[in-house]
Amino acid sequence: MIKNFIIAILCVTSVGVYAQNSAASPYSYFGVGDVQATSTVENQMMGGLSVYADSIHVNLVNPAAYSKLGYTTYTAGISRKEYSFESNVSKESSSISNLDYLSLGFNLGKGWGMGFGITPYSSVGYNFQSERTTADQGVVSESFEGEGGLNRAYVSMGYELFKNFSLGVTTNFNFGNQNTNSFQAIENVQLGSFNKIESRIRGFDFNFGASYSPSLNGGHRLFTSVVVNTQANLVSENKRTIGSYSTSNGLDVEVIEVDLEAQGLARTGVQIPTTATFGLGYGQDRKWFLGAEYSFQELSTFVNELSPAENLVYENAATFRLGGYYIPDYASFTSYMQRVVYRAGAKVSNSGIVVDGKEINDFGITFGMGLPLGRTLSNINLGFELGKRGTKYGDLVEESYFKVNVGLSFNDRWFAKRKIN
Repeated sequence: MIKNFIIAILCVTSVGVYAQNSAASPYSYFGVGDVQATSTVENQMMGGLSVYADSIHVNLVNPAAYSKLGYTTYTAGISRKEYSFESNVSKESSSISNLDYLSLGFNLGKGWGMGFGITPYSSVGYNFQSERTTADQGVVSESFEGEGGLNRAYVSMGYELFKNFSLGVTTNFNFGNQNTNSFQAIENVQLGSFNKIESRIRGFDFNFGASYSPSLNGGHRLFTSVVVNTQANLVSENKRTIGSYSTSNGLDVEVIEVDLEAQGLARTGVQIPTTATFGLGYGQDRKWFLGAEYSFQELSTFVNELSPAENLVYENAATFRLGGYYIPDYASFTSYMQRVVYRAGAKVSNSGIVVDGKEINDFGITFGMGLPLGRTLSNINLGFELGKRGTKYGDLVEESYFKVNVGLSFNDRWFAKRKIN
């Protein structure tokens, strides 16, 4: 019990050291940053499906799934992502490693389950330059930098209202910092100008989930789910400085703090629009599963009061996911590979971001394996994702990525009654 308590404390105190920068993409310039996958490795490798849930894995997307947990489950995930960027004039690459989630789920008995943990919600990480030639100024060079993002600490509760039908709710506390800088320099001019914005963002939102997974003949099961992520009404405390710098050594020459109070921009609202997700699946327990999911977000209502971008329009976003798993022989005593869970999936997404009239879409395929740890219910999950986002037409950037995920899922009993002989 002491060991369990220590692990729980570590999960909580990890909030203070959780990494924010989990992106290295120019597309993290838009909105609140690059929105991260919020599911565990097991779900991500099935195209990101959240409709599937079982008794030995935490489902971070649908809080109703906590009612299915049969054990106390600790789960954590890390990833490495390699990027390649291509435009009409250049090619570049970058990479980043991250701690993706820490979570602890409990079976409380009598149909109740709960969990808590921390995940990234969005991340900002970009650094790009552009040049243009004007008749009166000559060559004008501009550069843009951004870092930070939003983390999400959550508490979830799920309850099986009646057999195979569960409801759940999650309370999310979103927090983080976002720093964006822009610089401009004119050819043969000794001083350039800069604009720096620092934002501290805080606020709550809620997720409501429902799942119905009745048993059918022959050990088969139908899976259905609905998850609604309510609009997040966040508050951003902002600071803005402008000034000039030396183009020869990069040092600031003049720094002026802008009076945002007078402009009504010292505290601004950040509304992350509502997202609704509908899932449907079918499978045979401990053998195979196939499911599909559709998500819709009213991103057209998003507004950035502090930094409106030119040639940018937000439209409603949508994502379609398809995936599943296969286990050759769950109970095999002779072959370890027969007990491995093989997962695969795909996703296609309209991000809702339109730049210069061009939609920014995302397509990815996923695959991976769940590796049992001995004869226990714990496992290591390996996953891989290949995808593309954006387009290089119209002076934009096409982003290709390859992601490697490793997830750990450990199961234990905290609340089982001990028998005394």
